[in-house]
Amino acid sequence: MTPPMPPDRHTDVGAYALGVLDAADADRFEAHLVGCDRCAAELEQLMRLTPVLAEFKQSAPTPQTITAVPGPAMLDGLLDEVTATRRGRARRRLFLVAAAVVLIVGGPLATFALKGAAAPPDPPAPPLANAVRAQYAAGEKVSSVDPDTKVSAGVSMATRPWGTQVVLELANVKGPLACDLVAVGKDGKRQTVTTWAVPKGGYGIPGSAAKWNREPLYAAGGAALNRGDIDHFEINTLDGKRLAKVNV
Repeated sequence: MTPPMPPDRHTDVGAYALGVLDAADADRFEAHLVGCDRCAAELEQLMRLTPVLAEFKQSAPTPQTITAVPGPAMLDGLLDEVTATRRGRARRRLFLVAAAVVLIVGGPLATFALKGAAAPPDPPAPPLANAVRAQYAAGEKVSSVDPDTKVSAGVSMATRPWGTQVVLELANVKGPLACDLVAVGKDGKRQTVTTWAVPKGGYGIPGSAAKWNREPLYAAGGAALNRGDIDHFEINTLDGKRLAKVNV
């Protein structure tokens, strides 16, 4: 017999945002989210409805309190499911998801009013998941400020079976630049962890007009080197200019 196919976690973004996944499926999706940029970007888009989700959390809606009826039969069925045995879990998860939007990296969200009015959004930034910042916070962190370039760089490391998970926090850097993060082993071997582009407005620039230019860049990657075999990290432009060095 053919074994059943594993579930496609890419399709769980909407259900996770609504809080209708059970505990096991929610935990599996959160584990999937950490390594999936596609789902993280989709979840970020859903989080643009944060005020609506917050209102939902506070009012615990029922079919009688919902005024928008895009599809009465489907909506009633969904509301019945959410407000039955999963009401408590759904409300808690919606609150956590709504609160987590403040950690999303890559730019401010548009402000939505419940009656449909929206304030003009800032220019969009590249979508990065709040999961990347969570990875940075959870790892072993080292940082430095280059005395010449004044670029501030922090590196967070976590041991994995395949090597070392690495998340970079980069600030006070202006573009346009194309850069890479390189792990250098104690034996001198070099491995590229990740690459990225810095726009003209830069990242982590105090006083910038755009919010996402004021925020630091978070970039995730990995090295096949074991944590104990890494000597330092280098942040370079792709044409060979050193921006910062972080000893570990």
